[in-house]
Amino acid sequence: MDVLKDLRDRGLVNQMTDEEGLQKHLSEKQVTLYCGFDPTADSLHIGHLLPVLMLKRFQQAGHRPIALVGGGTGMIGDPSGRSTERQLNSADVVKQYSERIKEQLAKILNFDEGENAAVARNNYEWLSEMSIIDLLRDTGKHFGINYMLAKDSVESRIENGISFTEFSYMILQSLDFQKLYEKENCTLQIGGSDQWGNITAGLELLRRTAAGEKEVEAYGLTVPLITKADGSKFGKTAGGAIWLDPEKTTPYEFYQFWINVDDRDVVKFLKYFTFLSMEEIAELEKEVETQPEKRVAQRRLAEEMTKLVHDEEALKQAERITEALFSGDIKSLSGSEIEQGFKDVPAYTSEDNEPQLLQLLVDAGISSSKRQAREDIGNGAIYINGERNQDMKHTIAESDRIEDRFTIIRRGKKKYFLIRYEG
Repeated sequence: MDVLKDLRDRGLVNQMTDEEGLQKHLSEKQVTLYCGFDPTADSLHIGHLLPVLMLKRFQQAGHRPIALVGGGTGMIGDPSGRSTERQLNSADVVKQYSERIKEQLAKILNFDEGENAAVARNNYEWLSEMSIIDLLRDTGKHFGINYMLAKDSVESRIENGISFTEFSYMILQSLDFQKLYEKENCTLQIGGSDQWGNITAGLELLRRTAAGEKEVEAYGLTVPLITKADGSKFGKTAGGAIWLDPEKTTPYEFYQFWINVDDRDVVKFLKYFTFLSMEEIAELEKEVETQPEKRVAQRRLAEEMTKLVHDEEALKQAERITEALFSGDIKSLSGSEIEQGFKDVPAYTSEDNEPQLLQLLVDAGISSSKRQAREDIGNGAIYINGERNQDMKHTIAESDRIEDRFTIIRRGKKKYFLIRYEG
């Protein structure tokens, strides 16, 4: 498989060093490559997906990926793509975050036995062993101040200020490339477009320190910045970031993010994020052009991404919730599916397991008063678990409680409310 051709066809190449040399390098041997992920939170989010999936694409082409967790660099803070200093976390927090991220990477990459099985490394292993004297004598002397100041990640921060800590980040990331080159014969670093300066600095360090080698054969490649047609930031919603951790972003929410992608973006995202063939993506593009209302491409994108990041069962669950909400068949959902699908709707906990509907509408803030509640019931605006209820004297019964834990009340067409029960 010509992995570079596939990446170009998908629009996934932003910059690379020595394209001709890298093409030859990849065609002649199995190449070990790496990408780094700093543990700045306890989960990766979908902004990290593109480089992770790049590692997987190289792996599927027969190469050997290293997922480098930045347990050391994560304690320093990368200035790339930021206008302000990062908040530094304690060593214990960074260690905890590192373990969580390693687990998430293992779900997407193949860490099983095999000649091109992915491996995880943590740069805390070598960075924590260095003394400040070692760093300055053996590495710092290879970095000119003017060279560092010219890098975008530093230059963009000079006006607003940058600490010596973050200024030094480039040196530490360069050390990663050097150590992996020496320990793992790693000859390619990939990353987001904001990492170009750090990647080229690493290559420069390799060339300066590879004693006895006439020419260091190593390369760098970056993926493009992900942009959306409407100008908003990719991976952000009104509720915040879209995380890979199902406890932070449920599989249903994750599925909904992808299924709601703009028609103008969906083909690009199919190329970027899925492993569908270019031929199949071309067919889906025709669907977007001829029958956009069916959202066939978005559904396929949502299916592929939910299955990849979570699993087949999580995908089926997300689809069941979506279908139930569309059809109004709320009773078909399990308790866990109710919690996912109605995570962000207004909620009320009832102390009484069998409240009067009229009083419940007022207590839960569904209707503003008893008078309004009577009007809502009489007008047919109140639905219990998807079924219209116009009984003024209705009492919530066991049959109205899903797994004896929840009742979903809808007022009008779209206003949902989650009722929980204490008993």
